[in-house]
Amino acid sequence: MLRSRSSWSRGARFDSAGVGVFFTDEGAGPPVVLVHGFAVSGDLNFRVPGLIRALRPNHRVITVDQRGHGQSDKPPDAGAYGACMVQDLIRLLDHLGIDRAHVLGYSLGGFVALKLACVAQERLLGVGVLGAGYESAEGAGPSILEAIPKLADELEAGRGIGPLSVHLGGSRERPSFAHRTWVQLVTRFLNDPRALIGVIRGVPELAVSDADLATLRIPVCSIVGERDPLLNGARALAKAVPHAQATVIHGADHVRVPGHPEFRRALLGFLAAEGRD
Repeated sequence: MLRSRSSWSRGARFDSAGVGVFFTDEGAGPPVVLVHGFAVSGDLNFRVPGLIRALRPNHRVITVDQRGHGQSDKPPDAGAYGACMVQDLIRLLDHLGIDRAHVLGYSLGGFVALKLACVAQERLLGVGVLGAGYESAEGAGPSILEAIPKLADELEAGRGIGPLSVHLGGSRERPSFAHRTWVQLVTRFLNDPRALIGVIRGVPELAVSDADLATLRIPVCSIVGERDPLLNGARALAKAVPHAQATVIHGADHVRVPGHPEFRRALLGFLAAEGRD
């Protein structure tokens, strides 16, 4: 039975090919779907920094807890992630009766959103690749999509996501007690480590090609911190998609950029510009 919009705003779940996926739905206007990063949730990535509150006056704002995260189901099978996470977004739009929406993804969510744009751009008003990017096959150095699965080895060895979070935070200092506590919280209490391993193992399925990006005709937004290790991927995306709106936030790293005022201004500016077209 369909729930009322007021009920949806408190959060609900829908069935995505046998996996329960949690979402929230609030506000009115052009629909915007927010897709969070690795090992967090829609609330942690977007509500806590105030982005939902900023978008809600002029948009229908939908957050989704990606499978393996937050209040969604957490299948332990690695085959349950990757491309399946892209299909979850299509099924969510179908479930809500939405023909087209802006889909904005942060970090891991950015890779999911970009893959969605390449396989189903007819369902999108625009795509935001935030704190993420693209690495051309012609690029130098190791691929992020090849390197990320090594994090599964860290999880399986009991080291959690600490090494990744320190790297993305741009800090070479020993993590503080607060940082170590946060890592334990998101790894062991908000998520299931077995599911996170599955998520990581599925990341290579999110790869896109130069040919894929050449087909994009929808608006594309890239926002990344100047100190983000994924900066080169964001620059590569802007080069591969010449019409992309690209913003680099001075002095910002990967972890803290969603709460940066410039991040919010750039995102709202992108949506406002598309709304005028």
